[in-house]
Amino acid sequence: MSGQNVVTPSADGIAASIKATKGRGLPPVHKWNPPFCGDLDMRIARDGTWFYLGTPIGRFELVRLFSSILRKDGDSYFLVTPVEKVGITVDDAPFVAVDFEAKDDGKAQILTFQTHVGDEAVAGPDHPIRVERDAQTGEPSPYVLIRANLEALIDRKSFYRLVDLGAHHDGWFGLWSSGQFFPIIPSSELEGL
Repeated sequence: MSGQNVVTPSADGIAASIKATKGRGLPPVHKWNPPFCGDLDMRIARDGTWFYLGTPIGRFELVRLFSSILRKDGDSYFLVTPVEKVGITVDDAPFVAVDFEAKDDGKAQILTFQTHVGDEAVAGPDHPIRVERDAQTGEPSPYVLIRANLEALIDRKSFYRLVDLGAHHDGWFGLWSSGQFFPIIPSSELEGL
């Protein structure tokens, strides 16, 4: 046997570990390479609710803390501290964009999104907007990249507001932000709706 300490990950242990290293801003999880310690019974639902052992986490501060150490490697999501890495389940996207602010219009428009955990992202080359459509129903699921492979599902009320700001460009209906155009739906398909 190797002498390495075997640990069983827990939400309390992860919270304590990250609080001990917390400074200003987001922790540098992209620089940390701790050993994988197993999966944690933690899940982020499509509506952004965090669950631990099947129960919703009701404390915003704790959800915010966990969200600050979230990392996506490949198609898997992990909570990462300097000493451990645990897998969690994410039903869709880990964040929900619950509001946005629009400045200016047309090509000069700038869209700034806010998530349910307090993150902000200005849509543009570093924070693209994308829309997936359900193959059977055609229903759109819009997303914006928040940070390092972590997206936010744009909530329905915000998406409706975004559609009101949409424009046609090169055969597509979509959105301008930070000088970049983000297509939503081919203009020809929009005419049929």
